[in-house]
Amino acid sequence: MDTATLIEYIGVAIGLAYLFLEYKASLWLWPVGIVMSLFYIVIFFQSKFYADAGVYTYYLGANLYGLIEWKRNSRITEKETTEMPITHMPKSKILRLTLIGIAIWVALWFLLSRLTDSPVPLGDSFTTALSVVATYLLAKKHIEHWWLWVVVNLVSTALYAWKGLYAMTGFFAFYTLVATMGYFKWRKEMLKQVSTEA
Repeated sequence: MDTATLIEYIGVAIGLAYLFLEYKASLWLWPVGIVMSLFYIVIFFQSKFYADAGVYTYYLGANLYGLIEWKRNSRITEKETTEMPITHMPKSKILRLTLIGIAIWVALWFLLSRLTDSPVPLGDSFTTALSVVATYLLAKKHIEHWWLWVVVNLVSTALYAWKGLYAMTGFFAFYTLVATMGYFKWRKEMLKQVSTEA
């Protein structure tokens, strides 16, 4: 097994740990996400998925932001710890985040098609732009982030299969399923929060 393949498999293993922690809505997903981001930067840069490599550079900062945000919005007392609640994304954010996502997509598509040898600038920039928005929603603990991940993962599965990154293909296909299950798990937790507060 060559070094690139070994890094890919280690990255997938860390990604599975991250996925489990995200599914559980655990604060530990953020530190694991920092380590995962470092591995994925290497994997995607070697495979010429430059926008994906770039977005994982963004994730380094986003994971730190998410960690701070989740800790800041949790209540810790001597008797109990109440984590940041799961919420719906406010409708007032929809238009703004849609426009930001489209702007990132178009800008990345232009840069990738003009300045790099990326074989799939349209798809690479699309998944990257949507991932940026999804990560922001995750940091705010908005349940809708799961549906964005479903779309990102479906498209990524096809792109990585085409590129021959079979471990990543399997991981992102699995991630699509878990993202769907994650939505329903978070929805159940959110309903439990509401009944507890009532």
